[in-house]
Amino acid sequence: MPRKFLVVVDDSPEFDAALRFASRRARSTGGRVVLLRVVPDGADAHWSGARDEIDRQQREEAEVLLNRLGEEAAERSGAPPVFLIEKGDPQGAIRKVVGEDPEIKILVLAAGHRGPGPLVSAVMKAGGAFTGRKLPITIVPGELTETDIEDLA
Repeated sequence: MPRKFLVVVDDSPEFDAALRFASRRARSTGGRVVLLRVVPDGADAHWSGARDEIDRQQREEAEVLLNRLGEEAAERSGAPPVFLIEKGDPQGAIRKVVGEDPEIKILVLAAGHRGPGPLVSAVMKAGGAFTGRKLPITIVPGELTETDIEDLA
């Protein structure tokens, strides 16, 4: 079973460091990168027609983004990544995909130079209970250069 490195695709400036690190680690260990994009869950039932169209557009945008990032991940890691799109909040989505795939062995997050974002803070607060199973979490400083990542990964 290849080791999988889970990276949550968000719009933060430090995300790129997490993707580069996970891709490089996957290459050096014979693993694969899993890219998880979480789209908001709009539960406005009385706007269901508009909601369906918004959901469709969000999914389409997520697919385009994952395909673009997947090219970089594949080039850096040497293997095609796994794409996942989940609705809801990032914490719940992480718990869900980690619970469904025992090959996910490491969660890779990045922190900005201004401090941890909400996802890193939630992980640190919850500790091992965050994912529901024993799963190492790597927090990558967002300001790491390509050379730094090559040296560390």
